[in-house]
Amino acid sequence: MLRKIVKIDESKCDGCGDCVPSCAEGALQIIDGKARLISDLFCDGLGACLGYCPQVAITIEEREAEPYDERQVMDYIIKGGTNVIKAHLHHLKEHNELDYLNTALNYLEEKGIENPMNGGLNKPQEVKCGCPGSQTIQLEVLNNEVEEEGERTSQLRQWPVQLHLVSPRAPYFQNAELLLTADCVPFAYADFHKDYLKGKGLAIACPKLDSNKQVYLEKLVAMIDESLIKSINVLIMQVPCCSGLGNLAQQAVEMSQRKVPINYVVFGINGSVLEEGALN
Repeated sequence: MLRKIVKIDESKCDGCGDCVPSCAEGALQIIDGKARLISDLFCDGLGACLGYCPQVAITIEEREAEPYDERQVMDYIIKGGTNVIKAHLHHLKEHNELDYLNTALNYLEEKGIENPMNGGLNKPQEVKCGCPGSQTIQLEVLNNEVEEEGERTSQLRQWPVQLHLVSPRAPYFQNAELLLTADCVPFAYADFHKDYLKGKGLAIACPKLDSNKQVYLEKLVAMIDESLIKSINVLIMQVPCCSGLGNLAQQAVEMSQRKVPINYVVFGINGSVLEEGALN
């Protein structure tokens, strides 16, 4: 069947193993010094491992693959003991995979194994949460009663803005500060234009959904070495996969002849600033 599944670029993988514990199905192992997908059956294609690879060697592709088999995964998972089972069930709950969750709990019942998350996962049909990246959440809009008069002016000074589409040698990148932002940030942070975009060259990307990260690396290196950008300001959301954007910026600086500073800001899904600092 045609479905989404993990793809590992072995030419980039250095075998560090950072991705292995992030896979709740045990689909990734270090074999012969490289991270490898041990079976299509074990990969659910949700991308929990994205953002944990410092070499940006892991992506999601859509290809012909054997269907994900929750029962076979559970047969493997239970060998790891209670903590491993609990981590896997929590992973399914976070990603709102109710069918897989129901299958997993039924499997535990068949095997006479106690549900390690008893009380929270007894009724899969009632589980309504999702991971920070894909969870359905209705946020409360706070009325701070601040009156704004007139219209704000857009600080966007270029087109296009998507990293796949921009030219790294465009005039608006010349000797500029680069704002490299995850797609969702401008929607979450109300004062994006005023506080972050003004006066900067912009490139937006999604480290989880976008394909061909090698093109991104080449463009960022060209911006650093040829357009002589002054710095890279990375804006990401709090979801784990977003950290891949910071890793991408760091790798580009390491590959370039010039070394420019990288600053980052992490935003909560409610628009709050959770963390900020430097990456190099």
